[in-house]
Amino acid sequence: MRITLEHNGREILVDLDKPLDISISLRGSEKNPIAWYVGPPSIEPVRIGEWTAQVSEGASINFNEIRFNPHAHGTHTECVGHITPEFNSVDRALNKFFFMAELITVAPESQGEDLVISAKQLKKVLEGKNPEALIIRTLPNTSTKKKKHYSHTNWPYLLEEAAALIRQMGIEHLLIDQPSVDREEDGGELLAHRAFWDYPENTRHSATITEMVYVRNSIQDGSYLLNLQIAPFDNNASPSKPILYSFQ
Repeated sequence: MRITLEHNGREILVDLDKPLDISISLRGSEKNPIAWYVGPPSIEPVRIGEWTAQVSEGASINFNEIRFNPHAHGTHTECVGHITPEFNSVDRALNKFFFMAELITVAPESQGEDLVISAKQLKKVLEGKNPEALIIRTLPNTSTKKKKHYSHTNWPYLLEEAAALIRQMGIEHLLIDQPSVDREEDGGELLAHRAFWDYPENTRHSATITEMVYVRNSIQDGSYLLNLQIAPFDNNASPSKPILYSFQ
């Protein structure tokens, strides 16, 4: 199915039959991506006494119990409730699901022992574009991101200035292919999270951060229609399934 949208005074044709999925599926195994020092997720049949809820074990249904952490086990979308003392739900924060998005690819720069993304890099790559959502693909970009164990790896992250720039541009939804926009061990400062949400000065309650996406290399940088869907969890973060659609 094709639909026509109007954006910046021009008509855009979008083919909804050609989705580009940039999420990572949750798997109950060690092959799942894992961060934040927790074990792997599990997907196992319910067991009550000698009864196992699995058709191959004689039951009439497959009835699995899933245990996971949205922040640690794959693609997830979070709201400012991730860093606030008061409760904020991503299910309430995200009430629109289609956005004009820009996909960019960035090679993080060395800064001491870290790899970082700076405001200067973002300005150069965005070239004045001002999307509703920004998707950052980092280099190197290999399929190992779909199963990497990130704990104690000091992954690439956004400098505070870069997150502040994204906010100042009016970008409401930030997506990145790392476990966090912040340094793995930062003493709890969470500078990029705070800068993006402008917390606590002028908190952006409807803005979201999506982490641990995977954008394969065959998807070219450029403008897309983003469909950002989450599971309806009343929590600060939820598993999510961001989908891109190319403009025709």
